[in-house]
Amino acid sequence: MTRNARLLATLKGWEILVVGPVVTIALWPGNLPAWADMWPGTLPAWAYMWSLSVVTFFGCKWLTWRRAELPSDISLVAHLTYLFAWPGMEPRGFFAPQTTESQVPLREWLWALLKLTGGLLALFFVCPWLSKTAIPPYGFAWCGMAAIAFVLHFGLFHLLSCFWRLQGKTAPLLMNLPICSSSVADFWGNRWNMAFRDITHRHLFGPLTRLWGPRRALLTGFFFSGLIHDLVISIPAGGGYGRPTLFFMLQALGILVSRTATGKWLGIHRGFRGWLFTLLVVVVPCPLVFHSKFATQVVLPFLKTIGAA
Repeated sequence: MTRNARLLATLKGWEILVVGPVVTIALWPGNLPAWADMWPGTLPAWAYMWSLSVVTFFGCKWLTWRRAELPSDISLVAHLTYLFAWPGMEPRGFFAPQTTESQVPLREWLWALLKLTGGLLALFFVCPWLSKTAIPPYGFAWCGMAAIAFVLHFGLFHLLSCFWRLQGKTAPLLMNLPICSSSVADFWGNRWNMAFRDITHRHLFGPLTRLWGPRRALLTGFFFSGLIHDLVISIPAGGGYGRPTLFFMLQALGILVSRTATGKWLGIHRGFRGWLFTLLVVVVPCPLVFHSKFATQVVLPFLKTIGAA
């Protein structure tokens, strides 16, 4: 294989993830020069955020699909289903034929529906009530973000998991009881947003581990996560740059510390102490990710637009 062929093979699938956000930023009304009259008026920052989020998400889906070695007999409908109707990032498992009959217990359907319903009630009934109280704007924005997370990540995505498993697909939970995490590594590796875990582990952490070793690969993977969150959070907000990246570097540091001899002696790598350490590392610095600029410029206007404030 020639050098150019190796380079093309390495870059295969990264096209949309690299080019898509750049094009979105370049063509966004607020970033165009004064003489460019492509867009009438100015679109709100929350639309900027959702645009970058959708483009980045589809770029990730495209990367996993393009680089997957899939059977040639998969139908076009099945390919489109993976790309547009399932938020997971593991195509080989999704397309793999099931050898046993798939069943989803009724209690799991009810639990997923309860989370979705609870999120909707919180978003359109609790949040409007809170907006009339003396709650600080930043605290109110957090309530809104929590409600949206329950609607999408915990509710809708869980229902999609139930539905596709019932159809014989491999569609595991993307949010697997993160509150039960026994360590920082358990939180990010087994419980929180398994879709993003799958793509970073297969296409970033795995290859970099073979190249640089596990520690550098871990730091690079979390640095990449931070850049992605800075892209969809700080850029639309017009401030807070670098804070999401700092948050994710702290997560990598928390994992490395818990794996040291001192960390194991302190017991922060498992059990109840590991759970407490995870709360300290993950929850306490959360304002670095969802900073005040994002809350005031993006979240609050979005909540008002959808009638949640």
